[in-house]
Amino acid sequence: MSQEKSIYSEALALIDAANSADPNQVECNGKTWPKELLYSERMSDMLNRFKPDADDTQKLAIRAQHIERWKSPRNAYPMDRMGYLKWRKDLYKIQANTAAELLQQAGYGDEEVERLRNAVAKKNIKGNLDTQLLEDVTDLCFLEHYILDFVNKHPEYSEEKWIEIILKTWRKMSDQAHEFVLAGKVKLPESLTPLILKAVS
Repeated sequence: MSQEKSIYSEALALIDAANSADPNQVECNGKTWPKELLYSERMSDMLNRFKPDADDTQKLAIRAQHIERWKSPRNAYPMDRMGYLKWRKDLYKIQANTAAELLQQAGYGDEEVERLRNAVAKKNIKGNLDTQLLEDVTDLCFLEHYILDFVNKHPEYSEEKWIEIILKTWRKMSDQAHEFVLAGKVKLPESLTPLILKAVS
């Protein structure tokens, strides 16, 4: 194994070990997973399908998108719009710094560490290719794996409200991600496919 691949494998193992400590457990295909470890696996799977030629730094940023997310619970902040925005801003910074420290521990240099830090912190989405890629994969993963649960948690929302939410996600995605969805490469929930396609058409 080359030194570069050895460093990558070490960083990946550190990220997975961190997410394996998630006390929140979820069921998937008959197996019990730490919630954020399953999320990271799904993110990596989506990246491999959407951009199979992604470099190692991009792969690690995708894997670390939700690193140790449970340590920064939403309910630790005021349950209003301002509280949500403050929580999200702090969360991105904490996750970015945590992931960056693990890359440093694995032996990565400053350039790769800063690339990952900026992507996980979601800095300059439309101007930073790494950040846009992370946003695309996050949104594609949401549409495939998480939007149905989100809908089920909010039965009070109208169709107009869901179209607004879907469009808000859609606008953050690149043209390539739009094409990926419209080409049928994302496994949209069957019950929501008409609504999603209506929203983005």
